[in-house]
Amino acid sequence: MKHILFNFLKNNVFILLLVVIAGLMQGCRTGQETISLADIKARGYINVGTLYGATSYYVGAEGDTGFEYELAKKYADFLGVQLKISASYSLKDLFKQLENGEVDFLAAGLVVTDKRLAKYRFAPSYNNISQKLVFKQGKERPRKIDDLTGKLMVTADSSHVENLELLANSHTDLTWQESTELDSEELLLKVLDEEIDYTVVDSHTLAVNRRYYPEISIGFTIKKAEPMAWLLADEHDDSILASLIEFFGQVHHDGTLLALDDKYYGHVEQFNYVDTRLFIQAVENKLPQYRPLFEKYGQEIDWKLLAAISYQESHWNPRARSHTGVRGMMMLTLPTAKQMGIKSRIDAEQSIRGGAKYFKQMIDRMPARVPQPDRLWFALASYNVGLGHLNDARKITKQQGGDPDRWVEVKDRLPLLKQKKFYKKTKYGYARGDEPVNYVENIRRYYDTLTWMDKKQQEALEAQRLRLEQEKLPQMPSDSIATPIAESSDENSPH
Repeated sequence: MKHILFNFLKNNVFILLLVVIAGLMQGCRTGQETISLADIKARGYINVGTLYGATSYYVGAEGDTGFEYELAKKYADFLGVQLKISASYSLKDLFKQLENGEVDFLAAGLVVTDKRLAKYRFAPSYNNISQKLVFKQGKERPRKIDDLTGKLMVTADSSHVENLELLANSHTDLTWQESTELDSEELLLKVLDEEIDYTVVDSHTLAVNRRYYPEISIGFTIKKAEPMAWLLADEHDDSILASLIEFFGQVHHDGTLLALDDKYYGHVEQFNYVDTRLFIQAVENKLPQYRPLFEKYGQEIDWKLLAAISYQESHWNPRARSHTGVRGMMMLTLPTAKQMGIKSRIDAEQSIRGGAKYFKQMIDRMPARVPQPDRLWFALASYNVGLGHLNDARKITKQQGGDPDRWVEVKDRLPLLKQKKFYKKTKYGYARGDEPVNYVENIRRYYDTLTWMDKKQQEALEAQRLRLEQEKLPQMPSDSIATPIAESSDENSPH
């Protein structure tokens, strides 16, 4: 996000005050055991508490992932130690881990609130989030607190509860329920299932989940933007906080945080209900016909990314045609098709084969120093606007002091190729540079949604397989003391 550096300076003035106050209080603390930065380095690992969830930590196809996980991993690397993650399903358990000394700090997308400041210490903030009251599309939209007429439920021990308690002082009719079992994402499902009418969700969590659940609608902003930060126990040695201040200063200024923020949230800031619904319908109705072809020709490319590219290009229409003459599932130009050995651009299999081969060439032409996933986003931009124009934008990025190897930096400069004062100094001249930016971000959204839907489908198939296996097992005697197999498999495994 463009404002992230400004917010870092604005939100973290209080950190300097915390360090001073912490130093003054050091002599007043009790003799209870504390942990220092030296202790962490001596044992060789940092133990971080977090929450399971799409915006914090989960186990994906390639292993541990999530914004908080990646940021914590970078801090561990900064210290030169290993990272150990202790993930919880509830905020209550998470805070208990910190208070019991089971973790060194919490990295879980926690908002800085007055109640928390009175009990804990915070590292520098790394993002701002607001709180949104949401409801199901098609229901009557509430525009203010007084419009709430149904059941409101939020997660217990969350900042949402603290905010509602403050609002109740001026809205005496405001009531809500608190759940110790359900997190924000699960409460969104309760809204969709019409078991509750409203919930409150943080803006970044909402942005991610609307790709999967487009029927979730925003009523109004219930709390304006607040800083989000890692949380430490008050009795910890000041050296840990000092190292966190140094770490966040570094990742802010070298662009690491900006790139990480773009990786998880940069492409979901904009939401289009109609487009999201149409894509989900196409996945259900059209994709099954072509999925075997995407899987066949994906090779080193994830077939879901190849499918997302094809949807952006043609909406999975083999006979698609544009006014510029590109055609087919992958919308290949005639010269590109010939170069890829394609005889018929409107043949679905040939088009997918040619598009996959061409995209792989784009990836291979990216400089080796460009990291993932930026290599993919650069390759996508090249697929759309051409490698020459992409390199022109990268040169402009470097000239302006940005990092030409980071998509988050280059995507801000691509639209400059429409301005004469910039493109007249480039090798390849004018280009509609905003188009590849929108192109890449659309594909990223489609890819994320498709990955999530495929995961859900695989989970459903696995559950069906287990049920069929259980049905084939012989019935247990009614007087048996053994635990029925069906009961032993009720618990869901984490992600």
